[in-house]
Amino acid sequence: MERPRLSLPRIVEMNLGFLGLQFSFGLQQANMGPIYGYLGADEASLPLLWLAGPVTGLLVQPLIGAMSDRTSTRLGRRTPYFLVGAMLCSLCLFAMPYSPTLWIAASLLWILDAANNVTMEPYRAYIGDRLREDQRAVGFLTQSAFTGLAQTLSYLSPSLLVWAGFSKDAVDANGIPDITRIAFVVGAVLSLSTIVWSVMRVPELPLPPEEQARLDADPLTFRGALSDLRLALVEMPRPMRQLALAMLCQWYAMFAYWQFIAFAVARRLYGTGDAGSAGFRDAVLTTGQLGAFYNAVAFVAALALMPLAKRFGAKHVHAVCLAASGVAMLAIPNLATEPALFVAMLGIGIGWASMMGNPYIMLTGMIPPERYGVYMGIFNMFIVIPMMIESLTVPLFYHRLLAGDPGHVIALGGVLMLLGAVATVAVRERGLPAPAL
Repeated sequence: MERPRLSLPRIVEMNLGFLGLQFSFGLQQANMGPIYGYLGADEASLPLLWLAGPVTGLLVQPLIGAMSDRTSTRLGRRTPYFLVGAMLCSLCLFAMPYSPTLWIAASLLWILDAANNVTMEPYRAYIGDRLREDQRAVGFLTQSAFTGLAQTLSYLSPSLLVWAGFSKDAVDANGIPDITRIAFVVGAVLSLSTIVWSVMRVPELPLPPEEQARLDADPLTFRGALSDLRLALVEMPRPMRQLALAMLCQWYAMFAYWQFIAFAVARRLYGTGDAGSAGFRDAVLTTGQLGAFYNAVAFVAALALMPLAKRFGAKHVHAVCLAASGVAMLAIPNLATEPALFVAMLGIGIGWASMMGNPYIMLTGMIPPERYGVYMGIFNMFIVIPMMIESLTVPLFYHRLLAGDPGHVIALGGVLMLLGAVATVAVRERGLPAPAL
């Protein structure tokens, strides 16, 4: 079935739900480390407390992707997953900043990440379903742009509240600032409302008759979804397998960055490792401003990457962007002023924009259209497995090899980003069509 060509405003509308989804992710990236610190977590244990995201992603996304390929409802094959995931996500965001203990915060993060994962990969597959082949680069890089915009707002929201007159030192009995709670409430509202807007404004297309007949003959079952997942793993295209090493490097690095950047800034700029101090709260605000800036850079960079990916190919553009991020991470531990850190965020933002768009442009040229859901879910394994490895390994050498210094973790991430750039160049794209706009 020939898909209708969509105008750019319509492509923007269909991706608006990514704004709410990524606002939620941004809140986690900017605030879960500090929340754990407020509730008494030890720095070396932080990666273990972040295991929720990779574990739920590993278990949920491939299966949900396979199930969405087999789903046929009045709302569509992907939409039910968007809506269920968004509602669960909103509830968890409301509850998270009221966590009285470390175990409750960690438990809510497990549910929150599971909900986000129910939404994420069907949303990726929705782009492949809804857009013509020559518009998919625009679709995925629009998602990347929304990622940058949403996370800019989420990182900056506590600082905006301070600038609006709220006190950064007003905290509850558990040490969690009021501005953090307000930011999470905003995220809860956005998570659901933007998803609903997208599915109402750009609904899914009816399935082609032959595809509907296939689903009627072989309806959705849990066992059937597992069978599809197992078969897809066996038949995974070779270029997709080659992407695994590059993804290992870049996502190990990025996960470590999110976990430790606030603590690195607190040590380097404010001379404190005490999560209960005013200096640490200042460091959290500074980190939020840095994160907002690099995500704003990512928003602009994603738009600039569209013509570059068309001209030079997504693979080569992605490698250059990862290298820029690697250089920035290597520099961060040696920077002792805010302006210098903001300069480093240019490299982080360029790399982040590419990570959220270019690998998916590469991927859609490697996989069959009727299996977008399952392969998008499997591709997420290339993201969450590196995160799991990072969470389980950093505590083993944090004190012994990295001297208990969060800045050294950031530098390790820089080395891995550079290795990821090399691994990306090594991917053989035989049979992969050139990205088009």
